[in-house]
Amino acid sequence: MPSMIVISATAVPDHLRGALTRWLLEVTPELYIGTVSARVRDELWASVTACAAEGAAVLAYPAANEQGFALRTAGVRRRTPIDFDGLTLIAFGKRNQEAAKPF
Repeated sequence: MPSMIVISATAVPDHLRGALTRWLLEVTPELYIGTVSARVRDELWASVTACAAEGAAVLAYPAANEQGFALRTAGVRRRTPIDFDGLTLIAFGKRNQEAAKPF
């Protein structure tokens, strides 16, 4: 069953931005929204993680939890999602600190 997803992709290659616009709308620069199946979502995310390089990306999609959504991240970023008793919270790192492993 299709569901809405949101992908924020910062400093990613142009060819990845083009690939994302085949399936999703780029509503503002680097912010993509669309309704796709779980299989398409997973394939798009595999492309994002493979091409993120020096950039960063976040995927938000519906999930059966208290918040109603789940997050996936790729690349180096200052904000890192952490699980706190079943809730996803965002931890802030230092400006020059490498981010923890992807969530």
